[in-house]
Amino acid sequence: MSEIHWKTRWTRDQIKAMLLEQFTAFWQRDTGIEREQLAQVERATESTHAVIISGLRRVGKSTLLAQLAHRLGGQAFYYLNFEDDRFLGFQAADANELYQLLIELFGERRIFIIDEIQNVTGWEHWVRRLMDLGLKFYITGSNAALLSRELGSRLTGRYVPIELFPFSFNEFLRFRQQLLPDLQRLTTVDQAHLQQYLNDYLRLGGLPEVLKYPELDLARTLYNDVLYRDITTRYRLEAVSALKELAFFLISNPADLVSFNKLKTHLGLGSVNTIKNFVEYLENSWLVFTLKVYDYSVKRQQIAPKKVYCIDMGLARAVGFAFSPNTGKLLENAIYLALRRTTTDLYYVSSPAGYEVDFYLPARRQLIQVAQNIDQSATREREVRALSGAMHEYKASRGLILAERNEAPIEEAGKTIEIRSAVEWLASPI
Repeated sequence: MSEIHWKTRWTRDQIKAMLLEQFTAFWQRDTGIEREQLAQVERATESTHAVIISGLRRVGKSTLLAQLAHRLGGQAFYYLNFEDDRFLGFQAADANELYQLLIELFGERRIFIIDEIQNVTGWEHWVRRLMDLGLKFYITGSNAALLSRELGSRLTGRYVPIELFPFSFNEFLRFRQQLLPDLQRLTTVDQAHLQQYLNDYLRLGGLPEVLKYPELDLARTLYNDVLYRDITTRYRLEAVSALKELAFFLISNPADLVSFNKLKTHLGLGSVNTIKNFVEYLENSWLVFTLKVYDYSVKRQQIAPKKVYCIDMGLARAVGFAFSPNTGKLLENAIYLALRRTTTDLYYVSSPAGYEVDFYLPARRQLIQVAQNIDQSATREREVRALSGAMHEYKASRGLILAERNEAPIEEAGKTIEIRSAVEWLASPI
């Protein structure tokens, strides 16, 4: 925070000019393809709750709000972007004067659209106060823990949380202006094209600006911004090299099991808690996700190895260790992201009997195994045996193998296991 108070750095006319510049730039920005989460945002427009959109830097949060803004109309809202360095030193106590200047400049409006609100200490106080006066807020932020902690304690349930991820497979296709064929009537040519589209998606990922400007190394720039601006600076870390090495290791190993104890030894750190904290920072900044084992013992869930996934396959390829041509791990990562967009109630399964299943959704009683190719009989038997055992143990009604192509379902010990094309599954509503 600047030692010089924010209001003393600018005249009222300068602040008005800044607000007008921000609004104009926001209104004129390219709104891109319509995001799937726009419908979710619009469903919340009639409620009095604040709408909080969180996600990785540069994932398209501002663009999503710009899409909403054009539905609302240019006379309906105020816009503020607290990532602007001219807001350095701004505090919640300055909000009243800022609100007055907005009214003078734009007239009285009932909607605020605010970007990167986590940069304002105590933001939740003035948001809550203005909400009590009947104003509506649409807010973005790039730090999950900061937002959730303050929301829980200050907004007391009066908010709608929406997570924004990189492009889904369907959004990726729309961005590249590639038409999705009729999945019910696929020709051989359609299947070949669809598979090539998936290969491109696994290679390039779904970060909008990275796809828009492929000649620039924006993925690495984004990665460094998260490490240094969102983590190292925010948490005042001294062990920067250890954080970098940990992040590099995790992003280089998507869909792998990791042990915090082994990571502690590998990185030469004295405490498992340090590893846990670093992983939490990486998760809170949306770089990686960790998946717990499903177990009735909460203690085992906590101490068992975690599976790690990257927020974006293109980012993993750009900054992680060079991958082999085998895209099986990246495919599993894409499946994870597709599931994670719909639920946080998600686990993997590992039993004492020795079988492992990639994903378990308890609320749906559904087990999912990702196997890029099951042509080999040994591979097929292993995947079926794992699913069948887990379905029996957890009384799951649905077993699914996502593979290269659709096949007839398998009946095993009174259970039915579907085999579906992974690319068709990704292209279909979950």
